[in-house]
Amino acid sequence: MEIGITTFVENTPDPTTGKLLSPHERMMNLMEEIELSDQVGLDVFSIGEHHRPDFIVSSPAVVLAAAAVKTKQIRLSSGVTVLSSDDPVRVCQDFAHVDLLSKGRAEIMVGRGSFIESFPLFGNDLKDYNSLFAEKLELLIELNKSEKVTWEGTHRPSIDNRGVYPRPYQEELPIWVAVGGTPESVVRAATYGLPMALAIIGGMPERFVPFTDLYKEAYKSSGHDAAKFQLAINSHGFIADDSQKAADEYYGPYAYVMSKIGRERGWSTMNREHYDMMRATEGSLLVGSPQQVIDKILWEYELFGNTRFLLHISVGTLPHAKVMRSIELLGTVVAPAVKKAVKKQQ
Repeated sequence: MEIGITTFVENTPDPTTGKLLSPHERMMNLMEEIELSDQVGLDVFSIGEHHRPDFIVSSPAVVLAAAAVKTKQIRLSSGVTVLSSDDPVRVCQDFAHVDLLSKGRAEIMVGRGSFIESFPLFGNDLKDYNSLFAEKLELLIELNKSEKVTWEGTHRPSIDNRGVYPRPYQEELPIWVAVGGTPESVVRAATYGLPMALAIIGGMPERFVPFTDLYKEAYKSSGHDAAKFQLAINSHGFIADDSQKAADEYYGPYAYVMSKIGRERGWSTMNREHYDMMRATEGSLLVGSPQQVIDKILWEYELFGNTRFLLHISVGTLPHAKVMRSIELLGTVVAPAVKKAVKKQQ
């Protein structure tokens, strides 16, 4: 199993002091987080795209290109690229640059996005939410496979035997599809034979088993090579040296962000009781000591049979030193133990 980190590079006030980092300081912290992730042997670092003030990365490829020259082994992925409101030609070119700079470590994780700010920003109509993604994914796949492309669609001007450059270092860029739990998205990823990433950010993880089962069945029935099957589970979480410390340190920043988003979407605000329920053995949060997180990753592996796990540490802005310690524990304690246990089960 591959193990890594995903982040939206949030920049939110400290819930105790109200202090807000400058965007520059938050970005420099991010670079240190990526470098440490590489040094402790994690497999993947994934950065999301947003267009709002509380998340500072709107162009993952630009940031990943900077990370490419600071790292040696770790794979560098978006998480996600909001393909519906982007141009697949530009996406392909941007990540080819990351791939060249990293000597073949770039990946693209595409999705429709859980926030909608990019749609009006780039002149897209929300009524086309589904068709935009379906059409642009089809084009991105074609661009990735062929140097020259002839293509015609509804939402973008046609392409008449045009070349797209530069080409990546790898023969093809790995393209992952991120889904939030809709059967249509699951089947689409499986039908194309693309790796799928499933984000579990609330509720009971067991309720997502039908979606991963559907993905496996559709992948197999579409005639794809079983040896190339890949499934990622992304979960919110945080690791500290002991369980209580982890729970207390993560709660404030996490509750701040989840309550803010909750108010925007009509959810209930986050309180400590709800948070502790989510931290329970069968809840969606992986917050605790290294052993607790090891146990929960392995439990999710039993549920889903996933080939990759990504821990989304910074839901709200945590003190940088604590994030770095969490990354260190993930790479030096949690990941080796999980990989050893998974290998025994295979």
